[in-house]
Amino acid sequence: MVHEQRSQPRLSPSSDTEDMADLVRLLAPRIAYFAAVARTEHVTRAAQETRVPQSTLSRAMVRLEQDLGVELFARRGRTVSLTPAGRTFLASAERALAEIERAAEEVRADADPATGKVAFGFLHTMGAETVPGLLQAFRADHPGVRFSLVQNYGEAMLEGLRAGDLDLCLTSPVPDEPDLVARRLDEQKLRLVVPADHPLAARRRIRLAEAAEETFVTLEPGYGLRRITDALCREAGFTPRVAFEGEEAETLRGLVAAGLGVALLPPPVLPRPGVAELTVTAPRAVREIGVAWLDGHPDTPPVAAFKKFLLSRRGNLLP
Repeated sequence: MVHEQRSQPRLSPSSDTEDMADLVRLLAPRIAYFAAVARTEHVTRAAQETRVPQSTLSRAMVRLEQDLGVELFARRGRTVSLTPAGRTFLASAERALAEIERAAEEVRADADPATGKVAFGFLHTMGAETVPGLLQAFRADHPGVRFSLVQNYGEAMLEGLRAGDLDLCLTSPVPDEPDLVARRLDEQKLRLVVPADHPLAARRRIRLAEAAEETFVTLEPGYGLRRITDALCREAGFTPRVAFEGEEAETLRGLVAAGLGVALLPPPVLPRPGVAELTVTAPRAVREIGVAWLDGHPDTPPVAAFKKFLLSRRGNLLP
């Protein structure tokens, strides 16, 4: 091999973290070339296997040794053999290449139109009935598509979109943020839930202002339903007096049944004993449900298909 001097300085074994990151960037493109030369022990055959010119391969190996500061090969013409340092480096190089191959297979599988994966987030209140029904309907035409399902509150799911952990999410309120795309799909009526022995329990309808003196149980701040509750009470002319804050709507129903307050909640999947649910006539008590995704984020075929399916359910999302 012809030894070619490089214009940039060699990085020493005592380099700091920043220099080590630079070293990794230099080494990465040459790992596969090195493994091919080590496997064949012949530069010409390795060049044929990797489909690069022999001169390019020779220069890459010289530069790899210069970057590492050690000799990886003992050379005899076009034939080479690994030095002890070369054998040590090869073991790690093969593990790295195997991991890259595994990762490539995984991302290809996730993007497969027939059997790929969708990372889908949704509100806790939609997990018992709405989402299972949606998935059942979608998989009638896409039986092999896999789902990674995440139940959470709205803000956490939006952060999941931004972090790349979610492809799509069903959330409320429908977000209006510059880095996200959101589409309204449906709306869900909210009811004032009171204990079964409450003086209001005999009523079927109520104006929210009539509950101004009641103690409320609500979701914690940051939850979409909490923001909607606060906004509706404000529109009704009062600030709710909150005694308990929770993380799940059915827990709040249990607190109401125990006589610990009243709550504005979406309808339950099954009737809950111990409570009465009143229709709120004023203000209009609903929460909008929408689908959101990260603006500019490319969709894999399974994600695109599921997004199209959700958008087709506008006005018919909820059971």
